[in-house]
Amino acid sequence: MKKHYTSIVVCLLGFFFLNAQDTIPSISTNHKSELPNWYTHKFEMHLGAFFPLNNTQVRVGSTSSGKGTLLDLEDNLGFSKYTTSFFGTFSWQASKRSRFDLNYFYLSRSTRYTIDKDIVFGENTYHADAELEAFFDTQILRFSYGYAIINKPKYQIGALIGTHLLFGNIGLKAETNVGSAEIKDNLDFTAPLPDLGIWNKFLISRKLAIYSNFNYLSLKINNIKGRILSYNASLSYNVIPNLNLNLGYTGLNFRVDIEKEKLNGFLKWGYNGPTITAMYAFK
Repeated sequence: MKKHYTSIVVCLLGFFFLNAQDTIPSISTNHKSELPNWYTHKFEMHLGAFFPLNNTQVRVGSTSSGKGTLLDLEDNLGFSKYTTSFFGTFSWQASKRSRFDLNYFYLSRSTRYTIDKDIVFGENTYHADAELEAFFDTQILRFSYGYAIINKPKYQIGALIGTHLLFGNIGLKAETNVGSAEIKDNLDFTAPLPDLGIWNKFLISRKLAIYSNFNYLSLKINNIKGRILSYNASLSYNVIPNLNLNLGYTGLNFRVDIEKEKLNGFLKWGYNGPTITAMYAFK
């Protein structure tokens, strides 16, 4: 499977997520006539599939059980490293230099696994040879504003400011040896993770364009400390007027430390992989 994903990336020769269409109303008539219509739309809708490789570490403790066991979800709990998800984006080119993007991503993962060591998670201890049911559900909502510092008819380079809102819920459940009783724990949280970044767009031809960006920030807000690094880039092909197909690659790596009334948690999650996206543009 890993070789399969690698071959996809090599074949695409591109990277994740296109917001590569653009409105540049201030250019001269000669320059503007060189630009295809698909590069000058004001609004865009993106829908796509994402095939990430996951690497997840988590620790959940409490005031009664202590710090908790550091777990690798893929190695210690049998979660699949390879997943498939879907995402959507709405973009608004507000002016020749300003752009707003709203992104949504959802991933739900679960497993049933027999553990080979004792695990302290939340308020309980899960003993070796117990069969666990585990889940990790994630939603990411991101809002960003981009400003083109360099604004040319066929390329733009700019700065980004935005925030990822991470909605997470992770939990374990196991039946005990006493009747049909069960023990379970879960940690749900909402983590705002602001970020700053840079981006660029390049129009290669009347049919092809490239978009890429890179974002990073580390910050503590109240009882949540977070660090985020994300990147994406894509190659876009204009199929017909108003419709593009985008092939790309994206990655997101973050660490979140959480303190709640009875529970405390640590989550380190990274995913990266190829994407396939359809973009519909309109005014």
